[in-house]
Amino acid sequence: MPAGERESILVIKHGALGDIVLATGPFKAIRAHHPDAHIVLLTSAPYAKPFNKSGWFDEIWVDDRPKPWNPAPWWRLRRRLRGAGFVRVYDLQHTDRTGLYYRMMGRPRPEWSGIARGASHPHANPERDSMHTIERQAEQLAAAGIAETPPTDVSWMTADLSRHMVSEPFALLVPGGAIHRPRKRWPANRYAALANWLHGRGLQPVLIGALQESAIMEEIERRTRGTLNLCNDTSLATVAEFGRRATVAVGNDTGPMHLIAAAGCPSVVLFSEASVPEQTAPRGETVVVVQHERLASLGVATVLKAVYQAVPDLRPPAQDGGPGTAQTKAG
Repeated sequence: MPAGERESILVIKHGALGDIVLATGPFKAIRAHHPDAHIVLLTSAPYAKPFNKSGWFDEIWVDDRPKPWNPAPWWRLRRRLRGAGFVRVYDLQHTDRTGLYYRMMGRPRPEWSGIARGASHPHANPERDSMHTIERQAEQLAAAGIAETPPTDVSWMTADLSRHMVSEPFALLVPGGAIHRPRKRWPANRYAALANWLHGRGLQPVLIGALQESAIMEEIERRTRGTLNLCNDTSLATVAEFGRRATVAVGNDTGPMHLIAAAGCPSVVLFSEASVPEQTAPRGETVVVVQHERLASLGVATVLKAVYQAVPDLRPPAQDGGPGTAQTKAG
């Protein structure tokens, strides 16, 4: 056992980003419940280095999630899981793959918190799939003896923003999302109208997104004044730091919005019918959800109302209706 006489605990959470952020409360709770244990996080490569700084884990293993037709990495993973001497596993991923990991552990199997068949501490609520991730994970941990699960916590994700030359105050716009799910994206021209309004109110619009979102971010930049485009120029820690300092954030149902909201930024998150905010919405101090069947028809005026709800001080004088006031309001 690499941890000597300390008991070894395994926590499984692969991602994606939003899921990882929503799991930070459970991560913190597990560490508090096992203060002297050697705790290992099994996760995906993008989260290994950032979560080294959290203080919750003694080791972080990257799970390459081998394909079924490639037996060699499966055997390596099996040997590693069995050789670590884990006494308890918290499976926060709940997939067929992690259920297979349970069966790979050999006998005697460790205590297992999750939904794998045969788990010693099962989360047996038949309504679990309709619960929000936060409440579902807290209930799972309660069944394993962890009574309190704190809120999301990204306070340890810090970064120096000086090289980005951001003008304060500023607003974050997150117009991207899964490229294979275009229905989850609000149109670029609507983001541009919102950005110009924010600029007119004295806030610099700052665009946050990954390389695959460059086209929509460049279009917004072309249509706006004073916008800073940080496409593919931010780390997880940078996004969290921006969230700590921004006046407001508006974005689609995508991972960075979870990180920004968890950092404490007043956030407006846009959902189409393709997602269920009751189960997956970001959590933070102030999160306003706007859901519309088709984001393509969601008007800027409706989003502005949500911005005013998140940050009342941004509400304009009565004669200034903001952009898009002539558009049909979303239901």
